[in-house]
Parts: sequence; structure tokens; C-alpha cells
Amino acid sequence: MRLSLGQREALWAYAFLALPLAFFLYFRILPAFQALWLSLYEWHADPALRKFVGLAHYARLLEDPLFRKALLNTFLYALLGVPAQLFLGLGLALLLQRAPVARDFFRAVYFAPYVTPAVAVAWVWSWMLSPHFGLVNELLGLLGIPPQPFLQSPRQALPTVTWVVVWQNLGFQVVLFLAGLESIPRQYYEAARIDGAEGWRLFRHITWPLLNPVLVFSAVIATIGYLQLFTQVVNLNFTDQGGPLNSTLTLALYIYQLAFLRFQLGYAAAVTAVLFAMILFITLIQLRVLTRRTE
Repeated sequence: MRLSLGQREALWAYAFLALPLAFFLYFRILPAFQALWLSLYEWHADPALRKFVGLAHYARLLEDPLFRKALLNTFLYALLGVPAQLFLGLGLALLLQRAPVARDFFRAVYFAPYVTPAVAVAWVWSWMLSPHFGLVNELLGLLGIPPQPFLQSPRQALPTVTWVVVWQNLGFQVVLFLAGLESIPRQYYEAARIDGAEGWRLFRHITWPLLNPVLVFSAVIATIGYLQLFTQVVNLNFTDQGGPLNSTLTLALYIYQLAFLRFQLGYAAAVTAVLFAMILFITLIQLRVLTRRTE
């Protein structure tokens, strides 16, 4: 049987898709199901000694104060960080779009922290925020403001970590929004100006609606990042990870502590399953609410 050109092209397309699909299934989907299976057992290195406990780990979550604290902190990171990151990113992108010269230079400057390893960024900020010899407190002293504890304060630690994450990821948002702004045809603005629209009206009726796909993508990616926050929390306060008084503890860090410090892999898998379900649910809600549908 001789295949047509279209059939041969389709076969080659499926052949090239098969390898990445197999990679995705083996390294992404299979571990997810294994984690779900593991959450139903009391883990032991010897498979013969693993005990089936059903939903006992999930019932334990309801009575675990550390889980509730980590869950609350994770939501606070997202609620504080995502709007700040999107607002600042869009604002800077609008300013860069209007910059007559050196636009590429400023874009590179803002993007540099994003491509810098998060561990290095966290350690530098940890030194800068030191209450005793940090650069930030030295600058505050010049303004007559007393030294602040920042990462050593249960009240200031979480907003401080959030600020560092926003600062590092801001360049990514700037580049995304700037690309979205540049993709909007100039003819729309020219036609609106002929009709008398200026300033806020141009932004509200042209820029904002046409920027919706970029906004949805940015919001979803940023939210997932904050819900999975780990590296900055661990390294900003390395001697008291998740502290002080668990004020910066996240679900991702709590999973790490359960699995690799307490060796409670079954319970850690249950927390992982909850985190996965939470991210999936919030992502679907965001896609439903934020996406503009044209009639």
C-alpha cells in the first residue's frame, strides 16, 4: 500500500512527537501517579513492610498545624506577589515602550536578575538584609530610619521574601508585557486618536483588551511559581529554613522537610497531592475568569 504525501507527513509528525511524549509521560505523569499511590501507604525501605493506610495521611492533614501554617503562607505569597509582579511588570513595560533610546539596555538590566541563579540571588539579599551590617539597613540609617530585622522578624520575614521574589522575576514580566505591547497594531491607536481618545481611554479600550492573552499567561505562570516557592525561602534564611517561627514556611518546603529530614514519604506524598490539586484548581479558575471571550 502506497501512502500519500499527506499521510507520510502525518506519520513523520507522529514519529517526532512520540519521543517527547514518552519523555513527558515517564518523567512527569508516571511520578505523579506514583506519588498519589505512595500517599496511601506508610512508606518503608523494604516493600514488604509498607503498610496500606488508605486516606489516613489526608485525615492527618486536617489536624496538622504546620500544614495549615504552610498552606496559609503559600496563599499569602501568591496574594502579595502575583499582583505586585504583574502591576510593576506592566508599568515598567509601558515606560520602556515610550523610551526613545536605550530600550534594549534597560530591558537587559531588568531581565538580568531573572536569569541569575536563585540561590545566588537569595544569598546576596540575605547579606544585604542583615540587621547588623546589611547594606539596606545602612541606607535606612542615612534616612534616619532605625535598623529593621527583616528576615529575623516573624512579621516582616514573609513580605521580605515576597519582595525578593518579585524583584527577581520582574524582568520576565517586563519582557512578556513589552512583547505583548509591541504586537498591538499601531493602526488601532491612530484610529482611536482620530475619534478623540487619549491616555487612559486608549489603555482601557485598546491596550488592556488586546493584552489579555499575555496577562493570562503571566498571571498563571506567576501564580504557579509562588505556589511552588522553595529556593528563595530555603536560602534567604539558611540557618532557620521556613522561619522564624515558621513564618516563611511553604508547602514545597514542608514537603521537603517531611520527605528528606523526617523520612515520612507517605505523608509528604499526601501533601504533594494536595498541592498539585490546589495548583490545578487555581489555574483552571484563572483561565476561566481572566480570559476574555469575544462574541
